Amino acid sequence: MKTPEIPRDEQARLRSLKSLDILDTPAEERFDRLTRMARRLFGVPIALVSLIDENRQWFKSAAGLDVRETPRAISFCGHAILDDQILVVPDARADARFSDNPLVLGDPEIRFYAGCPLRAPDGSRLGTFCIIDRTPRALGAEDLEMLRDLAALAEREITTVELATMDDLTDISNRRGFLMLAQKGLNLCARQGIPATLAFFDINGFKLINDRFGHAEGDRALAVFADHLRHVFRDSDLFARLGGDEFVVLLTNTDRTLAESIVARFRQSLARRDGAADRGYALDFAHGIVEFDPARHRDVEALLADGDAQMYAHKRERPRAEGRHEA
Repeated sequence: MKTPEIPRDEQARLRSLKSLDILDTPAEERFDRLTRMARRLFGVPIALVSLIDENRQWFKSAAGLDVRETPRAISFCGHAILDDQILVVPDARADARFSDNPLVLGDPEIRFYAGCPLRAPDGSRLGTFCIIDRTPRALGAEDLEMLRDLAALAEREITTVELATMDDLTDISNRRGFLMLAQKGLNLCARQGIPATLAFFDINGFKLINDRFGHAEGDRALAVFADHLRHVFRDSDLFARLGGDEFVVLLTNTDRTLAESIVARFRQSLARRDGAADRGYALDFAHGIVEFDPARHRDVEALLADGDAQMYAHKRERPRAEGRHEA
């Protein structure tokens, strides 16, 4: 086993890392959603946001791994921060640097590793966004690009307090964040023949909630709607508030039939909330569900347009629904 070398800028690198005040902080959804997305997109059991401290690698997010840190001396990420390029280890057992590494010989039995360095604003390499598999594999050019994109989002989360990709009210992605992540997911689904389905939601009667109960209650309704999305849909699904009272979920490796059943559970979840909360109004919605068709949907915007059209048709059919621009 080869112990990772120490970068020449180690002291400046450590100062930059510690200045961010991120080490040993609690897990945060803004990082966990990225590692969950990586696991689903790449089909791997483990995805990490790993930061390299003086003597350890510490995980700000660890999807598929129960530990929060491991020694730096046995870390793969310690090697990855020595270069700007993604470190790919197709089969750790065949790599002299890692073949007798405890993380290869024992839990979590690493065979494949790919880590993209995470950089601070001053250029220091703080750690990596990495994916791990227990079987050997390789990555294509588009896979590497996707890993870089996810790492770039993690960098922004590390170094930026107010993010342009998050909705402040609901703490889920906004339209911009959704477009960035969803397009990469659709590209992978198209290339590997994996089904994907979009669910587009519009809250019925939202204007009336604001008018009758005030905008603070309207904000509460939006936050409750987003919380139920998180509760009912899967951790790996991508949720977003597109704006106003419109929400969307992208479900990868999911066909229309399964998506419909999940939406039905979501409606039931909201109905139970309405009965328990008794806030004087019901959270009802119209929705559209569209299966991704690479031949018809040239990009995520085209998929959104189809979902919006189906949602609007559903809204017109529902006797309780209002006109779209009044809701």
